[in-house]
Amino acid sequence: MTVRLHGITWDHERGRDSIVAASRAYADAGHDVDVEWEARSLQAFADQDLDALTRSYDLLVIDHPHIPQAAHAGLLARLPDGEGPGAFIGRSEESYRWQGARYALAIDAAAQVAAYRPDLLPEPPRTWPDVLELAREGRVLWPSKPIDAFASVFTLSSAFQGADAGRGGFAEPDAFALAWDLLGRLRDLVPADCLHENPIQTADRLAASDRWSYAPLLYGYSNYARAGFRDNVLRWTDIPEIDGRPQGSMLGGAGLAVSARSAHRDEAIAFTTWVAGGEVQRGVYAQAGGQPGHASAWTDAGLDELTGRFFADTRRTLELASLRPQHPDYMAVQDAACERVHRGLLNREHASEVLADLDPLFASLGAVHARR
Repeated sequence: MTVRLHGITWDHERGRDSIVAASRAYADAGHDVDVEWEARSLQAFADQDLDALTRSYDLLVIDHPHIPQAAHAGLLARLPDGEGPGAFIGRSEESYRWQGARYALAIDAAAQVAAYRPDLLPEPPRTWPDVLELAREGRVLWPSKPIDAFASVFTLSSAFQGADAGRGGFAEPDAFALAWDLLGRLRDLVPADCLHENPIQTADRLAASDRWSYAPLLYGYSNYARAGFRDNVLRWTDIPEIDGRPQGSMLGGAGLAVSARSAHRDEAIAFTTWVAGGEVQRGVYAQAGGQPGHASAWTDAGLDELTGRFFADTRRTLELASLRPQHPDYMAVQDAACERVHRGLLNREHASEVLADLDPLFASLGAVHARR
């Protein structure tokens, strides 16, 4: 008898077509499992109510910052350890663990990287002074709606202090001041409507118009590097270097989790493990538009040829990425931090004013954690 599973993912070719293709391949391989997928908008994906979703779906593609809250509430099934951290790019595997247990598998990996039009900009800038010079020429975009502005501040603060932001406060004052000053200068040099764009909108603008040629901080989408996806191909590369390295990028990506309420938990876990394996990740999943989390995909010559070296040219950034604090209350803190950072950028506030509000928010994670 065929087992029917229901899954929820996000509504973009990268998040939808890849998992649907993998599900078909799973059934074609002789597994009596049929997975029906629904997709939600990118914003709904970020704001997902996991308590409600785990009542309706067996499989959930989720953001890793949701893991501690969902695991703490008993909403997700524990997954077998299987392959270790080295099987997935950078810290992707670590991001889906909570208190020693694994609650999702990193089927998708991303961090803030840089994008450019190779037909307009043969060699992208590698340092921030070069980025600002290009921005003065009116050729740079920077997606900085609240969540993306926060991600950029987190990225640069982590890079300047040489350690993850958000621990015991938000950042060291000197590191935050450097990050805030740099992003303030960038804000003043890019179009004002960038403050209301996300990475997909920015990638679409870069691919559609010859007016702009580069974006220094946006989450990577290998789809845009594939011939025929948009009118013009984008190339992706490491973020601009700080202290000689493309370090600090705020880790993103998505993991596949199993509802603890699923009536077919064993079958759902078996499917999850299969999809996250290297052969599937660099095979049908990637070929259908996915952006694999498995490390073997990031060194696969065939995928690099398909995506204009997306994986080879951004891998160093992924390996040096920063990780947000893992805590059940983190998402509420992030929501407040996104609003505060964006307001600070809009109002051109001083770094010390913004940090004075961010530090207590992130310090509260440690205090709450101590009481649990």
